[in-house]
Amino acid sequence: MTEIKIILADDHNIVRAGVRSLLDKIPGMKVIAETGNGREVIDLIRKYRPDIVLLDISMPELNGLEVTQLVSKEFPEIGIIILSVHKSEEYVLQALHFGASGYLLKDTAADELEIAINAVARGEKYLAPFVSKQVVENLLMQIESKNIKKKCKQLPLEIMTPRQREILQLIAEGNSTKEIAFKLNVSIKTVESHRKQLMDRLQIHDIAGLVRYAIKIGIVSSEK
Repeated sequence: MTEIKIILADDHNIVRAGVRSLLDKIPGMKVIAETGNGREVIDLIRKYRPDIVLLDISMPELNGLEVTQLVSKEFPEIGIIILSVHKSEEYVLQALHFGASGYLLKDTAADELEIAINAVARGEKYLAPFVSKQVVENLLMQIESKNIKKKCKQLPLEIMTPRQREILQLIAEGNSTKEIAFKLNVSIKTVESHRKQLMDRLQIHDIAGLVRYAIKIGIVSSEK
């Protein structure tokens, strides 16, 4: 039996420890790396090439949906399962649109987690039971249609460019313009330009408004 290699990403240490403890008890599954930072997930994936990535949505520097979008393009063979507290079909829709193969809640039982990982490892989709069968079928059909592409462009994360979403998250996490420029390896002027374009696009006129918007759409948690 081929072992399923897993990378675990969640910014809460206690959550990672709990999930890892569950996975360690399941035969044929192995956590090969873990992190609490969204940007570090990408580096770990490139280094270890796992079969499955378990991702939280709210993580520092790069959120789970952004990671999903980047990984699904660079490594389409890797299965991505979102493990989240967000019980909303809109989050499910965004996760699937960005390339996730699974969506589970953090209170998922160990046996369901095992079923989900095995399903995604086989190339299947697996969504949490709170998403009704009819909704699942509709979501999957819509994702393949031209209509969903138009609709998805109106989702909160699709209103912005990837760089704008990245800068919005860093702003919401309390980083200064200088700190953002350093982390992204760009000039301060470039950051300021993106921030202005972001404000214009969202019709938000101050930093506090950007932070509130980032919390509202789930880019960062209100606890941060």
